[in-house]
Amino acid sequence: MNRNAFFIVGLFWTCQLLATTSLLAQSKSPTSPAKPNIVLIIADDLGWKDVGFMGSTFYETPNLDRLAAQGMKFTTAYTAAANCAPSRACLFSGQYSPRHGIYTVANADRGDAKTRKLIPVKNNEVLPDSVYTLTEALRDAGYQTASIGKWHLGKSPTTQGFIYNRAGDERGMNKHFSPYGIPTLPDGPPGEYLTDRLTNEALTFLDQPRDRPNAARPFFLYLPYYAVHTPLQAPDSLVKKYERKPKSPGHNHATYAAMIESLDSNVGRILKKLEALGLDQNTIVIFTSDNGGIRSISRQDPIRAGKGSYYEGGVRVPLVVRWPGIVAAGSTSQTPVINLDYYPTFLDILKRPKPSQPLDGISILPLLTGKSVAERPFFWHFPIYLEAYDQQTDNGRDPLFRTRLGSTIRLGDWKLHEYFEDNALELYNLKTDLGEQHNIASENPAVVKKLHTLLQNWRAKQAAFIPTERNPAYVAP
Repeated sequence: MNRNAFFIVGLFWTCQLLATTSLLAQSKSPTSPAKPNIVLIIADDLGWKDVGFMGSTFYETPNLDRLAAQGMKFTTAYTAAANCAPSRACLFSGQYSPRHGIYTVANADRGDAKTRKLIPVKNNEVLPDSVYTLTEALRDAGYQTASIGKWHLGKSPTTQGFIYNRAGDERGMNKHFSPYGIPTLPDGPPGEYLTDRLTNEALTFLDQPRDRPNAARPFFLYLPYYAVHTPLQAPDSLVKKYERKPKSPGHNHATYAAMIESLDSNVGRILKKLEALGLDQNTIVIFTSDNGGIRSISRQDPIRAGKGSYYEGGVRVPLVVRWPGIVAAGSTSQTPVINLDYYPTFLDILKRPKPSQPLDGISILPLLTGKSVAERPFFWHFPIYLEAYDQQTDNGRDPLFRTRLGSTIRLGDWKLHEYFEDNALELYNLKTDLGEQHNIASENPAVVKKLHTLLQNWRAKQAAFIPTERNPAYVAP
């Protein structure tokens, strides 16, 4: 073989060696994929303070506390609605409720007709397929998409961008032990616990081959547990544990605590699997709740009221984001954020264009990377009635309803509530009155005027329904 032939053969094997070395380096590198995987875990009706990392000493959440220690905890995280279906619709559409028409679960004229002064909006119960959802945007960016758990926005999440569905349909609540009676989830052995089963399904999805080691197709795993929604049901061994445990003021329900511990343990299983598969370093993990908790079950003091109310207890939720190498471990953000922000944030992370439809949130990627975002208003519109859970403990505006028809705006430390039945305005300074106990509207007319004008302009821009028709069944007290 002549010198040129030796040179060519040597060059060939050198190139092969370099290519192999490069591939091995990519397979060993946890950050080699260009796009991060996304795991979005949503608890159902979990209150703002119902986890250890937000201050509870009765509920035990070691896995969630560890997740918070590894990522960023948000102390002022909101949902765009105070109950299940509209909160989820806002998250996936990136839009406030007036745009998609989902304001509540089922009918909007809840409570005794004799006590309702106005005719509420006609509620939409299905997120229209015409909406280009967050999931469809991720699917079109090359993501494998899976929904495992509660859907509550129509018959199936597969019409909204999800390829893989387990346990999701139009229903919003379910019993927590098998047989489940969920068409898209075969029943397990009698007595199997639903939270455990949903995690098993999620682990099966994570174990599926997906072009590793290059991870050319990242995944979006949406894991909306049915827990801790009523009916309150949990394994007996855990319930007995909390029956023996010393109670905390407002945190003292043994079955509810057992449901939280089970939820926490199953989140731990997900985190452990990500680590075992070498995916944890390139996976964004988000944990939050769809809305506030039920106050008669678990109080969120000092914040007021709970699920279904537009006081802080109905819309403020726990939120943790972990993204190794991007989000500083053990960090905390006090900047208000809302679940409308997830959609534009993911688009920003992936450098994807915004859809043609409006998005009402902003990218909070700057917050995740230690920067700031400009102060902005937050809005809630609820032309609906939601009856009280418990007249003695709900701590709403009146004992009959968690909410009556109205709108709310927060800007900075100020929060203004407007009620359509009596045109009343309530103003609170959340910095000095987080519990919204002292209405200071009469003492701050300039603030009221500014916020009310912003609220009215926002409603006009959203084409929000304003109820004016009187209810003929109403009986004045």
